Amino acid sequence: MKCLKAALLACFLAGLCSAQENEPIMLDGRYMRGSSAVQPNENARASGDMESVLRDVSILLSAKNGDYGLAVSYAQGLINKGMSDPRIYSALAVGYEKLGNCGEAIYNASQAISLRPSDVEALTARAYCYHKKGDGLHAREDIETAIKYNPKYEYAQEVNRIILEENARVKQPKAPASGGKRLPAWFFAYVVCVVTVMIIFMVMRYRGFARGTLDETGRQLKEVNIKEQYHFIRQIGEGGMGKVYEAYDNVLKRRVAVKRIKPELLKSNYVREQFLSEARMVATLHHPCIVEIYTVLETANSLYLVFEYVEGQTLETRLDIDGYLNFDETREVFGSVCQGLAYAHSHNIVHCDLKPGNIMISDSGIAKVMDFGVARKVVDGDKGGHRTVAGTPAYMSPEQQKGFMTKQSDIYSLAICLYEALVGQVPWSVKGFDITTRKIIPPSNISESIPKVIDNLIETSLNDDPAKRIQTVEEFWEILKNA
Repeated sequence: MKCLKAALLACFLAGLCSAQENEPIMLDGRYMRGSSAVQPNENARASGDMESVLRDVSILLSAKNGDYGLAVSYAQGLINKGMSDPRIYSALAVGYEKLGNCGEAIYNASQAISLRPSDVEALTARAYCYHKKGDGLHAREDIETAIKYNPKYEYAQEVNRIILEENARVKQPKAPASGGKRLPAWFFAYVVCVVTVMIIFMVMRYRGFARGTLDETGRQLKEVNIKEQYHFIRQIGEGGMGKVYEAYDNVLKRRVAVKRIKPELLKSNYVREQFLSEARMVATLHHPCIVEIYTVLETANSLYLVFEYVEGQTLETRLDIDGYLNFDETREVFGSVCQGLAYAHSHNIVHCDLKPGNIMISDSGIAKVMDFGVARKVVDGDKGGHRTVAGTPAYMSPEQQKGFMTKQSDIYSLAICLYEALVGQVPWSVKGFDITTRKIIPPSNISESIPKVIDNLIETSLNDDPAKRIQTVEEFWEILKNA
């Protein structure tokens, strides 16, 4: 095995490393220099060289007692050179999982899956790490998806067996203790008295709960004082569904964003249940480019959604200040947006209200999609089904205005957001737009710095017929990335 690693290292250094010796590379959280670290050649951007590196990584990952640290350093070297092939992220996910670094494994697996949703190795590595972290729900979801894509992948079957056996052990009741002396009768009487006193105390202490309000289905709603846990600092936004506040979580010691749904929207128990169902659905999304929902608090008169707090500004605010973004910055922002949206679509969740106000640009430069407040769950092949009209009119597709939502509805909204970021206005408000033919002004006619390929990308994505649009977010991003 040592001979194999030595041969691989010698081959890699001789064939692929022409970068300067002092150029740093990240290995296991540390910067290494010179001969102590593997540095992929600048020419590794060429397809053949990258394939060579990936073969070396694959050998190390698949070999018995393989050097996973070296495999991670090879793959990380490609990332440091600006490559974003899903196979690199998948290799990093597998390597970090073998090294026991579940945090990095989950992150890199998510990156790989956002670029290639059918990546079985990444799905399996993330499932095993979710299992190790005690997140059984997401572990089951990922491993079942991996097996669906490739039932013959042995490691996926092995991880599935480990998860099933662990769940069986947890659910198996403990055998009653045998032998020993029988407890005296007075002990049981003592326990009954103590439990009775505790119950009486709890009823008196929380008698407010006993006086809770009943909804129209007879279900009791707990009276929650949200200000006991959250200190509200300031209002940071307001939309059609309610107001958003910056708050501080006194229990978990962190800043959060709290959205209070308008009470008039919750008068119907059906609407309340719809909000709760959709909030629980979106809470299953965990991705670096999506603002996460932490919890939902329900009271008799209000509904609160507690979100991750992101320091930064929305794309809407940025456009209000600067007018528009240059093409390079726009491509960077929409790279993150496409990753988050593609991840949601891979879980069959459609945003339904994508607009600049729901794209948060963090101070670190990463854009995050937020406010899946009217999101919908769809299934492959579904035409959308008739639903309540929801969204922001200026960004809604024709079918969405009629109550039908599909993944292509999000792509329609994504194209309008891209146009507005580049031009500073939505297509329908640009001077010269013909409302009778709905023929938009090509963005390259407004600014010469915008590549002409963007004209066709936006025009195709805004086709009234969903079947004639760009069909996936991945395809949309591929065209934008290479423009």
